[in-house]
Amino acid sequence: MGQVPISFIRQVMCLCFNPELFQSPDFASDVKEHARRILDSCRGSSVGSYTDSTGLDVVRHDVAEFIRRRDGGIPSNPENIILTAGASEGIKSILKLMNQDQDGKRPGVMVPIPQYPLYSATIAEYGMEQIGYFLDEDKNWALDIADLKRAVTEARRHCNPSVIVVINPGNPTGQVLTEDNIRAVIRFAQEEGLFIMADEVYQDNIYAPGSKFHSFKRVQAEMGAPFNTVELASFYSTSKGFMGECGIRGAYMELINLDAQVMAMLKKMLSAKLCPTTAGQVGQFLISLYLYYFSNLFLRILIIMCVKLNKIILTQINSLFHSRLNLIINLL
Repeated sequence: MGQVPISFIRQVMCLCFNPELFQSPDFASDVKEHARRILDSCRGSSVGSYTDSTGLDVVRHDVAEFIRRRDGGIPSNPENIILTAGASEGIKSILKLMNQDQDGKRPGVMVPIPQYPLYSATIAEYGMEQIGYFLDEDKNWALDIADLKRAVTEARRHCNPSVIVVINPGNPTGQVLTEDNIRAVIRFAQEEGLFIMADEVYQDNIYAPGSKFHSFKRVQAEMGAPFNTVELASFYSTSKGFMGECGIRGAYMELINLDAQVMAMLKKMLSAKLCPTTAGQVGQFLISLYLYYFSNLFLRILIIMCVKLNKIILTQINSLFHSRLNLIINLL
């Protein structure tokens, strides 16, 4: 698409993969500082070494800190963070974990219609049952609780509904769920005993006036008992947002309320893959850092400039922040 990569991210990665460049005056001190942090956490100070199967400790701690700040101070435990080679790998891992027949019935997975084809393809690959539920186009593609109840009731005749997938913001529909709609989905999941898979990889791609991202984790925590005990997996990726670093294959999933034995089994299952790519882990580390410390500040500055400055000046700024800026200009 011609998007220019973020220099900060690429420069730190350069130093991690070619430490000789630390001697170069062409790299800023903060770039070197972050690259050194990553290398110090690697075995042998090399990204060529295997990491833990859940990912580098320093990355998981920074991801947890990003989540805590994003969600207004709600704690995030690094032990519940698992780094993966793209969100797809994390999603497939959770579906594989849930693939267990019960009383002779296959596990059922509720997925939105329309949906991102990763889900339907993986469900078919694993021999699980797809349970489609329809998004309400007349309400900006919101989840219709009545249709969710219809779908799960019909599905119980031939399978065991175990999981509900929610893509927010949506793909391909682009909707951003309201906080009330998310609460209703969590209530439904709690009543029906469903595991929630919250695909939140597009959380930075929100541009419509009045729209705001609300994480399932934050909403669930604020609802209190019994809803804050619902099992939840949230996914995020370096491929989406304003980064677009698809080929680096970086992502994380945060797991909430999983039984300790189930978590242990998941980590054991992941260990068979040895570890996620270190390039993806470095990318996720930098994007978590960038999102909190830089992105929010820059976006606020750009919005102010959109109001006060003319398009000639904005075009110059666009060379640095063209992806978000073009969208902001189009909304004016």
